[in-house]
Amino acid sequence: MSGSRSAKDFFRPQAVGAPTPLTEVPARPSRAIHFFDPSNPKMAAKIPDMVGTVDVLLGNLEDAVKADNKLAAREGLVRIAGETDFGPTQLWTRINSLDSPWALDDLTTLVPAIGDKLDVIMVPKVQGAEDIHYVDRLLAQLEAKAGLDRPILVHAILETARGVANVEEICGASPRMQGLSLGPADLAADRRMKTTRVGGGHPGYLVREDPNPDQPDARRPTYQQDLWHYTIARMVDACAMHGIYPYYGPFGDIADVTACEDQFRNAFLLGCVGTWSLHPKQIAIANRVFSPSVEDIQHARRVVAAMGDGTGAVMLDGKMEDDASLKQCLVMVELAEQLAAIDPELKKQYDNLEIKSELES
Repeated sequence: MSGSRSAKDFFRPQAVGAPTPLTEVPARPSRAIHFFDPSNPKMAAKIPDMVGTVDVLLGNLEDAVKADNKLAAREGLVRIAGETDFGPTQLWTRINSLDSPWALDDLTTLVPAIGDKLDVIMVPKVQGAEDIHYVDRLLAQLEAKAGLDRPILVHAILETARGVANVEEICGASPRMQGLSLGPADLAADRRMKTTRVGGGHPGYLVREDPNPDQPDARRPTYQQDLWHYTIARMVDACAMHGIYPYYGPFGDIADVTACEDQFRNAFLLGCVGTWSLHPKQIAIANRVFSPSVEDIQHARRVVAAMGDGTGAVMLDGKMEDDASLKQCLVMVELAEQLAAIDPELKKQYDNLEIKSELES
């Protein structure tokens, strides 16, 4: 990328006294990123009880918070963070967009006050690497001033056509980059897409079966397509290239849990590690979808055991398994181990499965 830092400088702090940047993003499970409004007393009161039930709690300061409530949301997040022991649950925040009058105050307030508790700062409407460079340097200055001993990571939301076009540069802009999320509503508006839905498919976006020559007037079945397949796939590739994590974003139809689960599963299968949750009922869906099934883990463990040193090929249940199969299975096994470390119920399922496999063998 033109104007990028040299390799020898990339992992040096961006301010004197700032913590040393990470050379590898920690692999922490984040199946559901649950958004809450810190200015809403009802939501704020539920946060302590949600710790441990969701991988990430995110104090939202951006679009879902009215302009009159921006200060209250910021102060509410500081108060909640100070009063809550988050244990295994990560604390994230989504600041206001960098072109807003609130973003600078978000950062200069939150980092000194709760920087030691903040794991990730989500930056909306990222257009290019320059936005990440700005946040990177500012965070380093604030961390140095606050005496923090670990860097706060940065997560970018793809919400503009320019952001998607620059996705590789965004991913590689800073060692702080933790991941990317798809922002379908704003992205749809920026692209001038003709949908008013927040994520998910559209009944008008379809393919139609060819006509039957023998019955040209017969009904021709249609199949709804995924509006977001291209963008998610491109985002996944860019994240994989740079060793960071891709996420699906919001699914706005809270009542349609079936379509929500379908969209989450599509993203999971394509390589996303998690999604956003806008309502508690979506947490359970995300936790289920973004956790490998016991059947998948059973198969993956059998392949790993059968492949030995990982070379050559074996036949298992009539199917060939080789080194490529092993790599796929190791992805699943590694994820299962990470999830079992924070989710007691999953640990029980995966452990019981291991015992069952050993007895059957």
